[in-house]
Amino acid sequence: MKKFLIAILMAMPMLAAAQDNTWERIEQEPVQKENPDAKYLAEGAVPVVDGKVCWQTTITAPGKSAQQIYDILLKQMTKMVNEPNQIANSTIALQNSETYELGAVFHEWLVFKSSALSLDRTKFNFQLFVKCANGKAEIKITRITYDYDMDRKPVHYDAETWITDKYAVNKKRTKLYPLSSKFRRKTIDRKDFIFNKFNTLLNENN
Repeated sequence: MKKFLIAILMAMPMLAAAQDNTWERIEQEPVQKENPDAKYLAEGAVPVVDGKVCWQTTITAPGKSAQQIYDILLKQMTKMVNEPNQIANSTIALQNSETYELGAVFHEWLVFKSSALSLDRTKFNFQLFVKCANGKAEIKITRITYDYDMDRKPVHYDAETWITDKYAVNKKRTKLYPLSSKFRRKTIDRKDFIFNKFNTLLNENN
């Protein structure tokens, strides 16, 4: 009896395999997980213009005059230079209501990680330029630098030699280099936030 049971148990995997008609299964392509850094690895994510990191965009605002756009963005930029994350000397440096041009200098904290036990952040310096016209605004962010580890051993980085593809992305464009990755991510996020905020303000009543 014992031998009979052993024989049945040994035969069960063979029976299961015989009933496993793999051709009857619905074929599915393997799902490839999206790289969480895809946005930051994309070609052109950090553009260089005339040797300088420079993001530029044109925001359309149908029905709004150059003066209206100028007033809206001046109000927002004035708010920005007075936000809690700003450091001394952030200011509106250019206001020209005749040419409808604005320029601001920002020195702000860019926080990578904050907890009860540690705070990892950098001083983020950049300039923001705006050129308004009827129905649109041309926005530019450039002259970007970082002052890191200010409380211990300060290190200064230029965006051109720290967050550009050459210095922040591997040759296969599959990953970011560890040291500069957090700077590249947070800078792109900050740029996106500013551009999206301007777009929302200029189009919220359209």
